[in-house]
Amino acid sequence: MTRKNAWARLAVAAVLSLPLIGCKDTKTLQENEQLKAHVAELQKENGQLGNNLETMTVARDTLMKENEALRAEIKALKTKRSGTKAASRKRRRR
Repeated sequence: MTRKNAWARLAVAAVLSLPLIGCKDTKTLQENEQLKAHVAELQKENGQLGNNLETMTVARDTLMKENEALRAEIKALKTKRSGTKAASRKRRRR
């Protein structure tokens, strides 16, 4: 009799646990789908950030070239002015 009761209890426990297992599987599937959507969103954002990085790098390089050109222009103007200032100083001293 105890064997039949043990098997009966085990069968009842198994039957009652099936909906819980199914519930966990459903929750897991929902969570999995949410995570997949989140990963896809992050990949899209990563691609956009990569494009922005490339754009910013090109803009930085352009600005650096422009900055170098302006520095060279300023240096050229300073050398022209320094020669005229020296000449004007000499005239004033005389």
